[in-house]
Amino acid sequence: MGMVSAQLSSDNFYAKSCPKALSTIKSGVDSAVQTEKRMGASLLRLHFHDCFVNGCDASVLLDGPNSEKLAAPNNNSIRGFDVIDSIKSEVEKLCPGVVSCADILAVVARDSVVALSGPSWSWKVRLGRRDSATPGTANIGDIPAPTFNLSALITSFSKKGLTAKEMVALSGSHTVGQARCVTFRTRIYNETNIDSSFAASLKSKCPSTGGDDNLSPLDTTSPTSFDNAYFQDLKDQKGLLHSDQQLFNGGSTDAQVNGYISDPGSFITDFANAMVKMGNLSPLTGTNGQIRTNCRSAN
Repeated sequence: MGMVSAQLSSDNFYAKSCPKALSTIKSGVDSAVQTEKRMGASLLRLHFHDCFVNGCDASVLLDGPNSEKLAAPNNNSIRGFDVIDSIKSEVEKLCPGVVSCADILAVVARDSVVALSGPSWSWKVRLGRRDSATPGTANIGDIPAPTFNLSALITSFSKKGLTAKEMVALSGSHTVGQARCVTFRTRIYNETNIDSSFAASLKSKCPSTGGDDNLSPLDTTSPTSFDNAYFQDLKDQKGLLHSDQQLFNGGSTDAQVNGYISDPGSFITDFANAMVKMGNLSPLTGTNGQIRTNCRSAN
């Protein structure tokens, strides 16, 4: 299930058909992240939520009554669609009908991380995905929930052919971005494996009733920098979500968290490799799927 089937091509897939595609996508991302730092995390999350439901096929971008956008893990939560629309229209002007929305999401995820990183590092995104004509709403439950414990997280990623080690590395994406009060309320009021002053400061933003959409950063230390601070937060019992703190809670992944704290370079390497692997989840290639002209609707 969800295992890699078709193979994607190297990052020069569009070298002849749309040579300016990658630079156009990058400038769109850079400008969006410059306008609002949080957008980098939102764009990265779009790719993740896309890939975990029916593979990396841009199904998350489709509008409509049965869209993934309206399903529980996404409704009033995922964002950045306008940025994707704007990038897609620039790319369409250059080369109509060539570059898929699914490939745009994968490149945008990488470019967002680069835009939020201190040191300039990057990875080569494999390309050649095509777009789904239908949403994958039936499989929306494949997106891991903030209430998951460690074994549920490991299982959720394992269903996609991703190891526990890759799950911890990918969770490091929570070094940027924010979460809604509704996703962490139970943790700050009921759990004991949480720093008490951290919990107290969160209660002021997230009352026991109401304020469901009030936001708090997932990484309290450097919420708009892509770094390894998230893992130090976990060690300090300052994971925002229940699922975050599960990665450092006396279980099998504690050693890996410690490793990423002492060697940030190993986190960066593991994250990049896991992103390439996640980006190859059940892609539509060859003549499967389509190249959507408008990312919000099938052709």
